[in-house]
Amino acid sequence: MTSDLILQISNLSKSFGAIQALRDVRFELRKGEVHAIAGENGAGKSTLMNVIDGIVRPDSGEIRFDGQKVNITSPAVAQRLGIGFVHQEIALCPDISVAENIFMATTNVSRAPLMNYTRLAEKAADVLYRLGDIDPSALVRSLSISQQQLVEIAKALTLDCRVLILDEPTAALTEKEAQILFDIMRKLVSQGISIIYISHRMVEIFDNCDRVSVFRDGQYITTRNVAETTPTEIVNAMVGRVIDKLYPEKQGESEKSESVILSVRHLTEKRRFADISFDLRQGEILGLAGLIGAGRSEIVKGICKLEGEVTGEIVLNGRQLDTSHYQESIAEGLVYLSEDRKGDGLFLDMSIAENVSALSLGQVSSQLGIINDRLEAGLARRLGAMLNLKCGHVAEPVSNLSGGNQQKVAIAKLLSVNPKVIFLDEPTRGVDVGAKSEIHRILRDLARKGVGIVMISSELPELIGVCDRVLVVREGRISGELSGKDMTEENIMYRASVSDKRLEAVQ
Repeated sequence: MTSDLILQISNLSKSFGAIQALRDVRFELRKGEVHAIAGENGAGKSTLMNVIDGIVRPDSGEIRFDGQKVNITSPAVAQRLGIGFVHQEIALCPDISVAENIFMATTNVSRAPLMNYTRLAEKAADVLYRLGDIDPSALVRSLSISQQQLVEIAKALTLDCRVLILDEPTAALTEKEAQILFDIMRKLVSQGISIIYISHRMVEIFDNCDRVSVFRDGQYITTRNVAETTPTEIVNAMVGRVIDKLYPEKQGESEKSESVILSVRHLTEKRRFADISFDLRQGEILGLAGLIGAGRSEIVKGICKLEGEVTGEIVLNGRQLDTSHYQESIAEGLVYLSEDRKGDGLFLDMSIAENVSALSLGQVSSQLGIINDRLEAGLARRLGAMLNLKCGHVAEPVSNLSGGNQQKVAIAKLLSVNPKVIFLDEPTRGVDVGAKSEIHRILRDLARKGVGIVMISSELPELIGVCDRVLVVREGRISGELSGKDMTEENIMYRASVSDKRLEAVQ
C-alpha cells in the first residue's frame, strides 16, 4: 500500500549525451525495510542513487517521498528530507580530524563564532564507539581504508535519516567490521529507518536484505522477496543470460609445469615482512590470502620496488633482477594493479586512451616523442575489446565510467606493456558478477599464454575459485601453502589467524 512506502520513483529517465543511463525506471522502498539494488556496473544503480540524493537531475519522471511529490535539487535538499548517502568511493577531507569530517554538515550551518573541539570529539566518540576503535581527533589521512569507510558510515548516522543509502559499504571492511555494520543496520531498521543496500555480494544481500530489485542496462528488471528467490536467479536477471560458471577451468594435470617464471627468496622489509620465499610456475594463477594488515600488499609492492627498503633475491625467467624502483620493474616486465584504482591506478580526468597508454608511451609516439592520437586510440580500442570495456568512445574521461569499467581500464594499462608477471591487488573489488567472470577468464587466458599471475583477494571464494595455489600470509610471513582439495575457506582462515606455534603443533 502507498502508506507503507517511504520512497516511490516512477517513469524516471536520465541521459548523459548519447548514453541513456536510466530509461523509464521505477522503484519503491517500504518503511523499515532493507532493499537491495543489484546489477552489473553500468546498469544504472549509481545514477539512480545520485538522482535520489540530488546530485543528478533527472530528465523526466516523478519522485514521491512519504507520499508527497518532491523535487530533489541538491544533496542539501535530500538531507533535509531525511536521505543519507554513504558513497562507495571515500570522500573525506584527509587533512582534518575524524570528528570534523563527521560533523562537517552541521558545522557549516552553525552560527557559533568558535569551534568547540572538545565537544566535537565527544560527540564523535558517541557515534564511533558502535563502529570501531577510531580516535576522533586523528587526521583522516592517518587511517586505513577500512577505518575511513567506517568514518563515512558514522557521518551518515549523525544525520536525522529516514532513508539511508549504502553503496558497497563493506568493500573495504574486514569481516568483523562488516558484521558490526550489519548489526547497526538491523538496529536502524528496528527504529523505522529504511535502507537501500547496493552490493555485488550475494551472500550479503541474502543474509541482510528483505527485498532485492535488479537493474540492467539502465532499466528496471524485477523486484523479488529475498526469501522467495535464489542467488542464481538474481545473477541471471542481472546479466540477462545464464551464468553457470562463475570461474574458468583451472590448470589441468597435462598443463602443469615445473618451469618457474618468478622465484622470490628471503624477501625482507624489516618493518613489515620477513623471509618471503615462493615460486610462480608457468601457466598457474597464484593467490595471496590473509587478513587485512597481514602484509600481502606490502610484499607485492616490495617485489615491484614500489615502496620499502627490500632485501632478498628476485629471479625472473632464470635471470636475477637488480631493480631499484618501479620504472625499472616495469621495463623488466613486472607490473602492479593497485587496490585503490582511483587513488593510484588511474588518471580520472584524462581520457580512456591516455590512461591505457600511460605506461607504454613509446608504442604510440614518434621518434620525436610526439604522441600519435590514432595509435593511442587504436591501442585503447584493442585492449578495451579484449576486456569487454563498455564506453561511448576512448576519448571520454575515465571519470565518466562505472567502477567496473574503470577497473578494466586500469588492467588494460598494465597489459599495454606486454608484462611477464602481473600482480593484482583486489582486482574485482566493487566489480559486478558479470564483469568478475570476464576478468577471471581474462586472467586464466593470460596465464595459459605464459603471463605470470599473482592475485591478492579478500574474497576467499574468489581465491579458491580462480587460483591453482594459495599462499597464506600472517603477520608478514608465509604461514602456509594450499592447493587442490586442501584449498578451503576453513584452512585459509586457520593459517591466516592462528599462531605459528599452534600451526606446528597441529601439523
